[in-house]
Amino acid sequence: MPAQVVLVMGVSGAGKTTVGRLLAQRLGWTYLEGDDMHPPASVAKMAGGTPLTDEDRWPWLRAIAAEIDALLTAGRSGVVTCSALKRRYRDILIGGRGGVRLVYLKGGTNLLSPRLAVRAGHFMPPSLLESQFAALEPPEDDEHPIVVVPDRPPEALVEEVIQALGR
Repeated sequence: MPAQVVLVMGVSGAGKTTVGRLLAQRLGWTYLEGDDMHPPASVAKMAGGTPLTDEDRWPWLRAIAAEIDALLTAGRSGVVTCSALKRRYRDILIGGRGGVRLVYLKGGTNLLSPRLAVRAGHFMPPSLLESQFAALEPPEDDEHPIVVVPDRPPEALVEEVIQALGR
C-alpha cells in the first residue's frame, strides 16, 4: 500500500495531539506534532496572548508541508497535527498531494473551553480560543474531510478515524 499521511486539524483544545499520537501508535506510523515546528518568536507571541497572523504562519506551514513531502517521498506513512484553520493553510499542507487525508476534530466553545482551562504546560493560552474560532474555515465537502466530534474518549475517536480510513 502506498504511503499515506493523515492531517489532524482543529482549534486549540480539540485533541489533535492526543488523537494524532494514538492514531499513529495504532497504525504504526510516524507522528509529527506541528506545534513543535513553530519558530520561537511565534511561540512567544502566542504565549503572550497575541494571535498569529498569516504572515507568521506561512514559514511554519511550509515547514510542515516539507515534512509531509519527506514522509511521502520516503514511502513512510504518518500522522501530522496542525490547526490548519483556514482553507489556504490546508492548500499548502495538502495541495495536490493525493496521499494526504484530512481529519477535522470539530468541537465548539462549550466543549473545548473547559479543556483549555485545565490544560497545563502548553504555550497556547485559553484566551486565544475565540481568535481561533474567528479564523476557522471548516473544511468543505471538496476537501473530503473525515469529521469527528471530540466528545468521547480519544480511543473511540481513533477507532472512528481508522474505520473511515478503511483500515
